[in-house]
Amino acid sequence: MLFKNKLLALAATALCVAAPAIHLTSAHAQGFPNKAVRIVVPYATGGGSDILARQIGAGLQPLWGQGVVVDNKAGASGNIGSQEVVRAPADGYTLLLQNSTMVTNLGVNGKLPYDPDKDLTPIMLLGITPIALAAHPSAKVNNVRELIAAAKARPDAFNYGSCGIGTPQHFVMELLKLETGTAAAHVGYKGCAPAVTDVLGGQIQLAIVSANLVAPYAKNGQLKVLGVSTAQRYALLPNTPTFEEQGIKPFDFSIWYALMGPARMAPEVVAKITSDVRKVLADARVQENLSTAGVVPYQGTGEDLAKLIKVDARRYTDLAKSANIKAE
Repeated sequence: MLFKNKLLALAATALCVAAPAIHLTSAHAQGFPNKAVRIVVPYATGGGSDILARQIGAGLQPLWGQGVVVDNKAGASGNIGSQEVVRAPADGYTLLLQNSTMVTNLGVNGKLPYDPDKDLTPIMLLGITPIALAAHPSAKVNNVRELIAAAKARPDAFNYGSCGIGTPQHFVMELLKLETGTAAAHVGYKGCAPAVTDVLGGQIQLAIVSANLVAPYAKNGQLKVLGVSTAQRYALLPNTPTFEEQGIKPFDFSIWYALMGPARMAPEVVAKITSDVRKVLADARVQENLSTAGVVPYQGTGEDLAKLIKVDARRYTDLAKSANIKAE
């Protein structure tokens, strides 16, 4: 998988992650789980993280013979739920389903109320969602190259909506502007759905959002999807070229989803969770449900995740400075 190759290539440049000095003893890991497990989603219901958590939770329950509860703790760009997991016992019974918003927040704010390296145990990467740039038909552009030409001819003509200041979508568009030397005024929304609504209504010409949200409107002609952010084409938008295919290289960004836990989890518990989550993600029905929701399953290790967090934290921090992206 091309994304996997690029991810590992990036990860190879990252600093090595030191193993935590202290773990719970293997005695704590024996018989895991022997009670209900809680997966904290630090975002509202209905998003990619929530959908993944519910699919995984439903699949783990029969494997474990225990309840798996999905607990949405939205607020403060994911920090409220994440901090709750940081403070939880490191016994594997409280887990976190986080996404790449964590590292974009770090890039924008310079710090988080917790340290992802020291305060969390990376368990595994779960999946990705590409980001797509869509246009209202009135914008009269069919692809990224046409948009670049039109924006350079009329520098003040375009505006775009994103899922919010400092979100991965916002970063991708600002990088696209930097790479192509074009201008477009940013309109930050509180979530992707309002941005999609306004581009459909013509209140904004462009929207940069999770790709699955605009796929249905591309099929019925209500929107034109100009490009997707990953190196590979997206299954729900097979006729839409990637940014790389349109000459903007290298360009491989996505929203990633990951399972984490409190710091110093026992390796045996991490291994048990990883093995069983892999079984759930391999199920054909789960893969179909995730595909419909716009999530491409991706099974990366805890080491892959730890290195990716370091790499992405650096590149989003650098981009925040280059594009002058600041917190609200």
